[in-house]
Amino acid sequence: MTTTANTTAAGADGRGTTADPTVVVRDLRQHYGDFEAVKGVSFEIRPGELFALLGTNGAGKTTTIETLEGFRRPSSGTVRVFGLDPYGQPTGVRERTNAVLQGSGLLEDLSVAETMDLAHDLAADPANTDEILELVGIADKRGVAVRQLSGGQKRRLDLALALVTRPEVLYLDEPTTGMDPEARHETWRIIAGLKKDGVAILLTTHYLEEAERLADRLAIMHRGEVRVEGTLAGVLAGWGDRVSFLIPADVRTGDLPALPGTEVAVESRDQELWATYTAMGDDVSDRAHHTVAALIAWAAEHGTTLKHLQVRGASLEDVFLRVADGAADLVHG
Repeated sequence: MTTTANTTAAGADGRGTTADPTVVVRDLRQHYGDFEAVKGVSFEIRPGELFALLGTNGAGKTTTIETLEGFRRPSSGTVRVFGLDPYGQPTGVRERTNAVLQGSGLLEDLSVAETMDLAHDLAADPANTDEILELVGIADKRGVAVRQLSGGQKRRLDLALALVTRPEVLYLDEPTTGMDPEARHETWRIIAGLKKDGVAILLTTHYLEEAERLADRLAIMHRGEVRVEGTLAGVLAGWGDRVSFLIPADVRTGDLPALPGTEVAVESRDQELWATYTAMGDDVSDRAHHTVAALIAWAAEHGTTLKHLQVRGASLEDVFLRVADGAADLVHG
């Protein structure tokens, strides 16, 4: 089912990669008195693209979204949606955008159907409310009062209210909080469908798997600044591959080999010592192989084996935790 109006992704892959950006943020700064909550943030979102804006609590994500929605005037920098200033020119923006915010403001005494009818009556070009309720999986709750819905069902109603307006730009601020795993995966499917329909989406989430599943590009904020940004594959590639093994009982940690292009860390797991080599070489496709080969050769030379040998690429959680620890300068992927 198509929920958008007059939006077409221009890229051959259906993500609008060649279209002009719908959302453009340039050097955005936001001050609260002497406190600078957002410090020079820049990004773009094209039709059919999902941009994940991640970060620690207090990083400035919500302030950035509020500015995009036109609720705040930038302290400096520019924000444009459809080429318009959402604060100074809200009329040309609001009919084409919508949001699922952390605090929804649902009217608890209305039924689900009454809530959807109200949204339908206020929309310029509304979608069919019955179809939307079917899409988000709460059609059987039409006659139920909002106050009787579970937390996850309320989040699905929030999404339904956003979709009834056929948005061309959609802001999703923690959209799956409170949902069970099945509902979360179904919501991911809906979001993927919106991307195919050409909707430009900004997502914030603390579920990093959600960003890994959905994001075409992402940025990680910390203390008001973007510390990491780029495509998911590019960001992860820039943080190396991990080769881990249980350190043999007859090997001292100081005897572990130093390998070119790697960093080694030792940690205790269940009272056993494990070594993790992070391969950071520019040869992304082969660096894990070279690291494993060198370690196997070293083990053979010392007459030992590398038990529980594990090889994996960096995860978004690895990157996020490094940023949260303040260990990341600005990285482009």
